[in-house]
Amino acid sequence: MNPSVTQKERIVSLDIIRGLALFGILFINVAAYQVIVEGGPMPDYSGINGIINTFIDIFIEKKFFSIFSFLFGVGFYIFASRAEARGDKPRWRFARRLLALLLIGIVHIFIFWGSILAIYAILGFFLLPFYNAKISTISKWLFTIISVHVFCLLGQMFMSNQGAFSTIFSLLGNDAVAIFIMFLSGFLVAKADWIGHISEHFKQLKWIQFVTFPLFAGISLWIWFAAQGEYQNLQLIIGLGVIPTTYFYLACLFVILENKKIAKLLKPIGRVGQMAFTNYLAQSFIGLALISLMGLEVVSPSDVVIIATLIFVIQIIFSVIWFKFFKMGPFEKVWRFMTYGRKAVPNK
Repeated sequence: MNPSVTQKERIVSLDIIRGLALFGILFINVAAYQVIVEGGPMPDYSGINGIINTFIDIFIEKKFFSIFSFLFGVGFYIFASRAEARGDKPRWRFARRLLALLLIGIVHIFIFWGSILAIYAILGFFLLPFYNAKISTISKWLFTIISVHVFCLLGQMFMSNQGAFSTIFSLLGNDAVAIFIMFLSGFLVAKADWIGHISEHFKQLKWIQFVTFPLFAGISLWIWFAAQGEYQNLQLIIGLGVIPTTYFYLACLFVILENKKIAKLLKPIGRVGQMAFTNYLAQSFIGLALISLMGLEVVSPSDVVIIATLIFVIQIIFSVIWFKFFKMGPFEKVWRFMTYGRKAVPNK
């Protein structure tokens, strides 16, 4: 989610990437809007549907949630540092913001069981101790957590049925740890002052692309062959690809969006990202409505593509129109009020 910042303070590339992340998330969430009942009809995964499903596994599954998580970490640093600059207590204020998110997330779970908001809020509290940490300290923590996470994923694949070790592998190799890794990655990048000065870090970004692309390509091929062979550890292979693929995507996007013409062309997508909280919540309502209108009992991968695209087009149109009249999204305003109370910081 994006922090409450004024129009002049916004970093356009972050809004565009956040909007693209919301589009990718749709490809995962749409299928979950319709609950599959045991003994009822099942989605079609044959033919073109099978190919689409594999492409989603390779290019989208867990990666766009990870991009969203990275931006949450960026948002934490921007929000807290600006709170501190105003003379506020940054960690206390962000803790209150997280509690508000947790409350909204719990309510949202009753509407969409796959809501990530409550999990984001809980994991967000683990960022608080890092606020005053040195960049070198955060880097060491990040490297260690990534190493442990990858080792535990490999442990689940090749060292299963190891008693207590299997429990540890499952605990530290799960998606929650991957989300926190991306939280911390985004926080580190923002604290190191890369955001807003991307052109000064092209050399580092090229190095990230050079390192992560072979990993992305290799694991993508592994996912393809595992999907064709119905390999039982497919989700673990996808998990192994999350961190290098997300880093590769982000490095590419930040470089591409330094081109002002491309950034201007994608500005409508940035409007979706500018009110990401509202649009994330709205996706479940629009998705359920479209599924009902289409009369679908189950949602196959080809249906996912159609519905996700329709939802995103609707959200682009709505967001562009909304910002012609208002400065922030409706749920952003609610979240802001829950964070600050009546003494909300006015827009400048």
